[in-house]
Amino acid sequence: MDANFRAIILWPDNIPINIIIVLIAWLTWYALYRAAENDKRIENGECPIEALPENREKVWVWPNLVFTELMCMIGCTIFLVVWAIVFKAPLEEPANTTWAPNPAKAPWYFLGLQEMLVYFDPWMAGVVLPGLILVGLIAIPYIDTNPKGNGYFTIKERPIAMWGFLYGWIVLWMYLIIVGTFLRGPNWTFYGPFEYWDFHKVVSEYNVNLSEFVWLKWLNTPMPSNIILREIVGIILTLVYCCVLPVAIAKSKYGKKIIENTGQIRYYIFIILVLGMTSLPIKMVLRWLFSLKYIIALPEWELNL
Repeated sequence: MDANFRAIILWPDNIPINIIIVLIAWLTWYALYRAAENDKRIENGECPIEALPENREKVWVWPNLVFTELMCMIGCTIFLVVWAIVFKAPLEEPANTTWAPNPAKAPWYFLGLQEMLVYFDPWMAGVVLPGLILVGLIAIPYIDTNPKGNGYFTIKERPIAMWGFLYGWIVLWMYLIIVGTFLRGPNWTFYGPFEYWDFHKVVSEYNVNLSEFVWLKWLNTPMPSNIILREIVGIILTLVYCCVLPVAIAKSKYGKKIIENTGQIRYYIFIILVLGMTSLPIKMVLRWLFSLKYIIALPEWELNL
């Protein structure tokens, strides 16, 4: 019932995103519910729900499928017509090259990328991280080649595929769209759900690099002139994260279980993709807690991580 929250939620541009959030939440719950039911049946020695005789009936494309598709198209057309009548189109004045809206936001499907730009350089936020997320999601069925779970919902028989997809889709994509839509206000400032979007609000933030933490704050010494020595701590941490951590995880109980199911080559492809995708929430938490800007800051080489 909060007026500020209601104004943001009911803004015409945000109505489609509200519908998407509700649909994704319901469909995710329903899929997990069906998976949990199937896992119970399999534990009891029964077949999945999808394998029951009444669910295996085959029908002809014509007229069964075509008729269903026709009804869906008619329903969607009616929905869009009613929507166009009830909600006014948020049309503004013609584009003006001397003025930009505040906040200047990308279309909703690019808001996740725009949110990544807060924490990473453009080459990371616009190319590397989205590429890792998309490749990671596409690679799931090629990494987890377990034949179980094909054609029916399950959690226990395909944990890597299921949790990997939910992490990449819900956490790394939809969550960033929600933040960019409902929590980023004027001047791209972060606002709480019930906070008034004040165009005159000024937030003073001073984000520092890891090298500044090490040399200036912790060691209380001037920054070294040698750029490699200056960023040596960040370089070591990055190498440990990318090279040592996959080997350490492989020797753990959980890592050995993954290797048994996928093999070493697919395991290392999988773990590198997971670590790359996980670098985004890690960087976000470090920014929130410690105002950390870059772990490795090499503007001389245009390399900032």
